[in-house]
Amino acid sequence: MAIKSVAKEAEEILLASEMITLGARLQVLQAETGLSYDRLARLYREVKGCSPPKGMLPFSVDWFMTWLPNIHSSVFYSVYRYMDSHTPAKKSRALVEAYRLYLEQASAGRADEPSGEPVLSFTRAWMLIRFFDSSMVQLSYCERCKGGFVAHAHDPQKGFICAICRPPPRAGKTRAHAAAAVKPLIPLKAVNAALASAKAAPAKAPAVPKRPPRSSVSLPVSG
Repeated sequence: MAIKSVAKEAEEILLASEMITLGARLQVLQAETGLSYDRLARLYREVKGCSPPKGMLPFSVDWFMTWLPNIHSSVFYSVYRYMDSHTPAKKSRALVEAYRLYLEQASAGRADEPSGEPVLSFTRAWMLIRFFDSSMVQLSYCERCKGGFVAHAHDPQKGFICAICRPPPRAGKTRAHAAAAVKPLIPLKAVNAALASAKAAPAKAPAVPKRPPRSSVSLPVSG
């Protein structure tokens, strides 16, 4: 019977804890570590303070081809590929480090939205790497900016224009953006003050129109 290394188990627990903090699902943890389901579920409750979510993982290649997800996915995969090729971090560790760098870049310039959800979740980032490993997607290079972007496998490379150089007509016009752009014509404080003054003012009786004075001119009498 093979004895599992205590150091190896501690390393896997640390890796699983970091992935849980970044938003990993249990299926991802089972694939990247050798820990049992029960131990991972218990670790998830300790880190997150709640039970792990259930359900299937998002399995859609087309999601990565839409405008904004394509840009974020391309940035993440470029960072991951560099981390995996030019740093000591490999595979799972490269995934964690690359996703942290992606979160830093995605939140840059968004100090007014500190709690906003990232476009690319950790689980989708993990799925993207699996799609590349299984040759379901590829990197296509834009003819204008020369950047590499996620595209369907075996798509023609010639004439490819990325989503940044040629955005769709309604790019960025989401419901959240539209709601944030709408501003009230009258400040809310002014409206509340007007309503309060209207309630406090005593009610006045409607003014009765005065009758015109009677004419003192006498009518001629026929003789």
